[in-house]
Amino acid sequence: MDTNELTNAATSIGVLDDEVGKVLKNTYLLLGTTIAFSAFTSMVSMALGVPYMGLWMLLPYIAFLYMIERTKNSASGIAWVFALTGFMGITLGPILSAVLALRGPEPILMALGSTALTFFAASAYVLKTRKNLSSWLGFLSVGILVAFVSQLVNYFFLQMPALTSAMSCVFAIVSTGFIMWQTSQIIHGGERNYISATVTLFVMLYNLFSVFLTFFGMGDE
Repeated sequence: MDTNELTNAATSIGVLDDEVGKVLKNTYLLLGTTIAFSAFTSMVSMALGVPYMGLWMLLPYIAFLYMIERTKNSASGIAWVFALTGFMGITLGPILSAVLALRGPEPILMALGSTALTFFAASAYVLKTRKNLSSWLGFLSVGILVAFVSQLVNYFFLQMPALTSAMSCVFAIVSTGFIMWQTSQIIHGGERNYISATVTLFVMLYNLFSVFLTFFGMGDE
């Protein structure tokens, strides 16, 4: 089931009016295109042997998010979305290379499949039930902030593998929650900007893929 089928299924059960359907369709179209572009830049990164950036990736990441927020109501906002997603693909290149060297392609395929299954299941559930999940934002925001700060503290000071695994699980759960929340925002009129919606969904998919890749690719290390 692809993103167009999700849109068509929602329309067929009367979930979407014309405006909501347009936002959802544009979001899924841009999301699919940026995922493909990110996959391309990750392959380029692998071919060029781009080194792992670690936490330094946060600096350009934040800068790209800032520019997207400033330009989200203009055509240039789309260019900044591609800049962000292309950059995030580049940061995946070294990780994918490491997993390929250790375990081969199977963990990557498993991570891709798990990410796709989670996304379609979460999105389809919200589209089918029409649940309004606007109240989730505060909880999800706190959850992802706590997980992020905990990961930083663990990285610099504690270095506890068990905490890393626990926070990865939190990231996966919260990212899935954000996918459901963003879909709900679109169908209930809380989100009318498909650029913003695309960025939220892409970042959550990136988080999910990274977590699954760690579990399948380096879980026994």
